[in-house]
Amino acid sequence: MNKEIIKGHIFAIICVFIWGTTFVSTKILLQYLTPIEILFIRFSIGFLALSAFSVKKLKVTKKSHEIYFMGAGLCGVTLYFLFENIALTYTFASNVAIILSVAPFFTAMVSTVFLKEEKLSKSFFVGLGFALVGITIISFNGSTNLELNPLGDILAIIAAFTWACYCVITKQISAFGYNTIKTTQKSFFYGLIFMIPAIIVMGFSSPIEILFRPEIIYNILFLGLGASAACFILWNLSLKYIGAVKTSTYIYASPVVTVIFSYIFLSEPITKATVIGSLLTITGLVISEYRKAKPSI
Repeated sequence: MNKEIIKGHIFAIICVFIWGTTFVSTKILLQYLTPIEILFIRFSIGFLALSAFSVKKLKVTKKSHEIYFMGAGLCGVTLYFLFENIALTYTFASNVAIILSVAPFFTAMVSTVFLKEEKLSKSFFVGLGFALVGITIISFNGSTNLELNPLGDILAIIAAFTWACYCVITKQISAFGYNTIKTTQKSFFYGLIFMIPAIIVMGFSSPIEILFRPEIIYNILFLGLGASAACFILWNLSLKYIGAVKTSTYIYASPVVTVIFSYIFLSEPITKATVIGSLLTITGLVISEYRKAKPSI
């Protein structure tokens, strides 16, 4: 296993760990801000942070490449996080995280259609089966008072699909040979542009002074600098090094992280069902990753 492959797996693990905590952070912010306000402020901070590291404008070698950047901004920034944030207003953070963990399934299907080099294997479905059983146990763990809300669930499923599209588009962008920071910055730019219609419809209603509360500042900076700017760069590098399907498989572990941090910050209890479900989810990840990595004979 070469260094790039090792880095790809490490970067994906870091991203999933941080992103697993963002559901809790966003849930806290939703007490003060609307979904579109959180989204716009978060990615504005992320865009400015990336701009500080990359002052020069990315020169696109082909006009057709611009469409990919637009697609990445629309799917991976605007639609995914807007649907996720709205879903969090209707249901629990752990519930959204669990539902979004089906993203690798969508990624695998989209990759099969558009990325010919990534083919599904039996081990992938075996791993997926373990993971789905695990997240189902977590999801229907009645002792956590976890309730299913049709609207929240549907929005989370749509978000999972848009994230799969983003992963496949970004994998293609990585093949163009551009600098990762610049491509991420450009995707953020288009994401902010595509937010404008939602901002016009939903509006900004929260008072400016609320942004200076310590709990708001901490969580917004965490989402903007860590979960957006830093993690998107690492995730895009992971997509480049190990591919869309393998990278997205790590999303299986996101609900486990969310459950733990929901317990710490939102006082949601960790039960036996939660532990069993988490172990099954991790087992699914290991099976899918280990066997897919074996060379065919």
